[in-house]
Amino acid sequence: MNMKEEKIQTLHPLPGKTNKSISLKKYKIIKDNIIAILHDFEPTHSELMEKLYTNVKDDFEGGVQWYGETVKLDLEARKIIERTGSKPEKYRLI
Repeated sequence: MNMKEEKIQTLHPLPGKTNKSISLKKYKIIKDNIIAILHDFEPTHSELMEKLYTNVKDDFEGGVQWYGETVKLDLEARKIIERTGSKPEKYRLI
């Protein structure tokens, strides 16, 4: 039985930009991991992506950085996470 994979249309924080339609399953894995990471500390972009990669690399099929970036932008657009505006810029849960 070939079930068509469920997709989610991700959002982009910048008006007028469209983001990717991606696998809902992969979206949830990355989203849950990003939120879990941000529960513990406020990482820079590279810290966030490194930790995300470490957390999911063994079980995740696809480019972790690419999905990480796509989902991170979506979470910003949905006002779930935000940039701190500091230098270097960091991320935190809203």
